[in-house]
Amino acid sequence: MLNTEPQVNPQAPMTSEPLVVLSDAAAGKLQELVTAEQNPNMGLRVYVYSGGCSGFRYGMMLEDQPSSEDVTVESRGIKVYLDRNSTQYLSGSEIDYLDTLMGAGFTVNNPNAVSACGCGSSFRTADSEGAPGACHH
Repeated sequence: MLNTEPQVNPQAPMTSEPLVVLSDAAAGKLQELVTAEQNPNMGLRVYVYSGGCSGFRYGMMLEDQPSSEDVTVESRGIKVYLDRNSTQYLSGSEIDYLDTLMGAGFTVNNPNAVSACGCGSSFRTADSEGAPGACHH
């Protein structure tokens, strides 16, 4: 049985709310992907980097293990790996998975984002605007 409560490792910053959580749809899709890999340390790496027309972009990929610098969060039985720099931008976010006629993919519902670009691929926060660049899809 999957644990539906987000779990934060002891090295993670202590907050009143989970650092990040997975929606049911995201957890279901990730469970499919992680099970296919047959690696108990497999998880989703989520990170923020400078770029896009609003200043910051999200990156995600499957990772076979965390680095010593990572914060590990477990949500709905799935490990999520975040580098410490990205945690300031992702705190309180929900990772979701959408499958629509326009395409399928993971999205971030981020309460820290005060604006996003028109194409929806980058964002900025109130505290840091990043370095705006070209709008790439």
